[in-house]
Amino acid sequence: MKARLFKLAVGVALAVAMVPAPAQAAPLSLVDNVGELIDNVLPAPPKPPTTPSATSTRIAKRTTQPGVISTVLGTLGLSATAQAAATGTNGGGAPGAKSTQKTLVLYDNTGPWAWLGEAYAVQAGNLVSHGSSYVMHPVGAYTAGEISGYTGVIYIGSTYDEPIPVAFLDDVLATTKPVLWMASNIWQLTARAPSFQTTYGWNWVQYDFGAATTVRYENTDLGRNALATPSGLMITSITDPAIASAPAIANGSAAGPINWATKAKNLTYIGEIPFSYVDHGDRYLAAADLISRVSNPTMADRKRALVRIEDVGPDADPNELRAIADYLYAQKIPFSIAVYPRFENPLGADNNGVPEAANLAQRPQVVNALRYMTQRGGTILMHGYTHQFGKAINPYDGRSGNDFEFYMAHVNENDSVIYDGPVPGDSASWMQGRINSASTALALAGFPRPTIFEPPHYAASAVDYQVIQQNFGKRYDRGLYFGGYCPGGACGAGAPQYDKIYGQYFPYLVRDIYGSVVAPEAVGNVEPEPFNNHPARLPADLVKTANQLKVVDDGVASFFYHPYLGTGHLRDTVNGLKSAGYTFASVATVMAG
Repeated sequence: MKARLFKLAVGVALAVAMVPAPAQAAPLSLVDNVGELIDNVLPAPPKPPTTPSATSTRIAKRTTQPGVISTVLGTLGLSATAQAAATGTNGGGAPGAKSTQKTLVLYDNTGPWAWLGEAYAVQAGNLVSHGSSYVMHPVGAYTAGEISGYTGVIYIGSTYDEPIPVAFLDDVLATTKPVLWMASNIWQLTARAPSFQTTYGWNWVQYDFGAATTVRYENTDLGRNALATPSGLMITSITDPAIASAPAIANGSAAGPINWATKAKNLTYIGEIPFSYVDHGDRYLAAADLISRVSNPTMADRKRALVRIEDVGPDADPNELRAIADYLYAQKIPFSIAVYPRFENPLGADNNGVPEAANLAQRPQVVNALRYMTQRGGTILMHGYTHQFGKAINPYDGRSGNDFEFYMAHVNENDSVIYDGPVPGDSASWMQGRINSASTALALAGFPRPTIFEPPHYAASAVDYQVIQQNFGKRYDRGLYFGGYCPGGACGAGAPQYDKIYGQYFPYLVRDIYGSVVAPEAVGNVEPEPFNNHPARLPADLVKTANQLKVVDDGVASFFYHPYLGTGHLRDTVNGLKSAGYTFASVATVMAG
């Protein structure tokens, strides 16, 4: 077996449970998809009532129109926790972000599923960083006039009838700055503005729970996982097309086409949480693009591509490496090489039970092939030290390239990979030791320490990510994040909850909550055979995903490829991306912004 696991698989996730209904609402019903934490996909909030109350006694209507909030970037009026987030490394823009922009990300944090609000905010903040710096904190901590310190605002309504400060509602109604509102509690905003429908040309109607499994955005069909439908999609009605429009339409429900996103003036509304049950080519891409229009409305629309050659260790076949390098060099395509410099096979998998081990320097033919690759446009990344963990089956056979190195996992009786938690002995010093050992092994083979890190199988603990940030500041992966890490929006101030784990892929360059600049990988890899409940993915599937990715301004069609597959599938993928209008670049170019 050789590197059979997706770097971040997507599919079924946590079961969701009932949140107590507010007094004026009908009881909420349970969602039935009870299961385990599988594949690190964020679930959606629990099912809300079909029709929320439009006459909430908690939100009094205004009798006069609000005044206009200043559009000048001014002094922030933040809570202490928001100030902590603002002064840390978290919240910084990625290279290329617009320095004159600053975005406020607000989220819900009450109820038994409050951790989801933080998780959704983390995902939004990571995406915002492509266009600007940001601050995130709970909406309940919002203070009057706070919006004046930002160039745009994103609010994620994940808790039904979250107590939203009236000051925030009034500021949203008054400001001319871009506001992106997601999912719940839009009824609190409309209840505060008697003339909302006249002013904005649309209104909400009720939730739809039908099979709206396709979202049309920028003339492209994006997927919407059926697991998201039980949590609802708010139907909106456009009453004045001269004012309001629908940038995205959801199709497939018996209710007919539904405005997935509705825009009028400076306000854009998305009728669901777009971070739940995300797959390749998902409606998440539409949300990522709408977020970038808030964080940087003048975003350049480049279409670049990246290719990374994956899982290259001392056990690699030199001829396969040379063939890959020759093909990409002939195509004038720069590429990355993910290298683990020590091979371990402590249980003798595929070797009659006889253990094996070798440093890179002990395999001179592989060293020469790697040097050959760098001379033809390859950039070496550090892909861990051994790409496995001790003598553990983690989760396959203990062999380098197959198993996790920085996180424990197992395959359950349903053939799904379950993430269990940090490895025994995990700590900052242990992680630093792995990086030091990898650096030494590369140096003994004649290679300098790489400047970019990729965790094996895209998995590490929070402390590992912090050490990676301290040593490299750059990663090329899909991020893995944990509930409780960002209390009050202050990322790094809380203890990570490893039973609340979620992953995220990025369609463009970001600076994530660990402070690292992260090169995106949103297209996946060629995998000719299905495994662990994941279907096969062939070049045509990658090209389809890349075409869907084109809805995102400045999107990067980045994929990885295993050299043991030969050059045929690589050629087909490269040709498909070129035909789709992408231009290949080096990872250094993309990371420079």
